[in-house]
Amino acid sequence: MGTKLIIDTDPGVDDALAIALAAVSPDVDLLGVTTVFGNVPLDKTTANARRLLELFGRTDVPVAAGAARPLVYSKPRDAKEVHGGDGLSGHGDTLPDATRPLDERDAVGLMLALLEAADEPVTIAPIGPLTNIAALLAAHPGAREKIARLVVMGGGVTFGNSTTAAEFNIWSDPEAARRVLVEEDVPVVLVPLDLTHRCAVDAEWLAKLAASGPVGATLEGLTSTYRRHYTRVFGEDRMVMHDAVAVAEAISPGILHTETYRVDVDCGLGPARGQTLVDRRQLGEDDPQFSPGRLIDVAMDTDLDGLRGFVLDRLTGAAR
Repeated sequence: MGTKLIIDTDPGVDDALAIALAAVSPDVDLLGVTTVFGNVPLDKTTANARRLLELFGRTDVPVAAGAARPLVYSKPRDAKEVHGGDGLSGHGDTLPDATRPLDERDAVGLMLALLEAADEPVTIAPIGPLTNIAALLAAHPGAREKIARLVVMGGGVTFGNSTTAAEFNIWSDPEAARRVLVEEDVPVVLVPLDLTHRCAVDAEWLAKLAASGPVGATLEGLTSTYRRHYTRVFGEDRMVMHDAVAVAEAISPGILHTETYRVDVDCGLGPARGQTLVDRRQLGEDDPQFSPGRLIDVAMDTDLDGLRGFVLDRLTGAAR
């Protein structure tokens, strides 16, 4: 049926677009959705994920709730100022009530069961803090054999957004991020802010989404608070769809152009906490300035108009 996919998420406006992209794509076998704290608390991210899948007519997809806090230290703040108090610009009540019950298993339990049942390796798209993924790999190391790759939205090569140094998902649980990105032997594509900001969409793109039908109109209606935030960031009416960029790569491998770099995560308690340290110097292991960390693929470029078109075509039904 196409790419077997699990999404681990903290909806979130950009998460809503990402879930939609997977849910409506005919070449995706969306096995499950797991939720984590992040943009808003876990009860809200879980409710949002369930109601979004109801909107997309995907009551066949199980949802399980995961971590409500980071592995080690409490997180200082969420992202309500960006996504609204409910995570969906205050418009989550425009979504239909979920009819499928929340899965009785937790996120790790559901992911493990889905991986074990799959007849081929599964792609996981973690588009929130990496707490659930770290817990899965720590408790069930054999699970890595069933993971095709992790396509992670997170980090920044040259800048952060939660702090000067750190991107929100990594900053929310640096210890989990370091476990997944650095300490585990699982193929990773890291999709950083440097690229997602360049993939921002404009008012015309959003108008086309809204005009595509009831689902598109509902999705566009969830963006108001988020859109205002990014209008302030950019100084013009543009909006970043971070997580949808990562899910596009999960669905269509190679739509993002990657380079292999040695990556580490700052887990200190200073101002650089949560920074992804991406060493682009290409030093050999015998070089005295060789960096620690692990070699992973980092998405650095794409056909920007092609990427925006790919997402819009899927969301508006042009590819179905």
